[in-house]
Amino acid sequence: MIDTNELIRRNAGFAEGGSFAGLRLAPSGSLTVIGCVDPRVDPSAVLGLELGEAGVIRNVGGRVTPATLRTLGMLAKVVQARTGGPGPADNHYVVLQHTDCGITDLPPFPELLAEYFEVPAEDLAAKAVTDPFAAVRLDVELLKRHLRAGVFVSGLVYDVATGLVDVVVPPARVAA
Repeated sequence: MIDTNELIRRNAGFAEGGSFAGLRLAPSGSLTVIGCVDPRVDPSAVLGLELGEAGVIRNVGGRVTPATLRTLGMLAKVVQARTGGPGPADNHYVVLQHTDCGITDLPPFPELLAEYFEVPAEDLAAKAVTDPFAAVRLDVELLKRHLRAGVFVSGLVYDVATGLVDVVVPPARVAA
């Protein structure tokens, strides 16, 4: 087990490096990644991102849920409060899901999934819980309906066996 003392020791090494100095609240890469909490799929490591390049939202399955949409809405308000505007027009939102995801083990618990997606249990089949490629396509379309026009949205699936990412939905601008 990694205990608090170990975390403090590691943090001291991080602080000594000073890589956090001068970072802004807004990601320098105008990138937000929605990914899974699975420890094998740290979006920063998988995508080679540096500290400060991207905002990362992680949840079970890396899914775009109503809670994810609320989080994105709050982040948009933070940007508006800090900048007085909607943020860069070239913002890019990436849905990153992966193979061998634990969410694929949850169909025997429809009440849990229904609560997570905030849908009736009879609508769960439409959420493609057992297929990350279909789920990415669904979630990208959901994002497009909720994000402002002009930003980019794409969808990726990370293969935990090979370490490679497949582009499932190439980047496209959200239409007006």
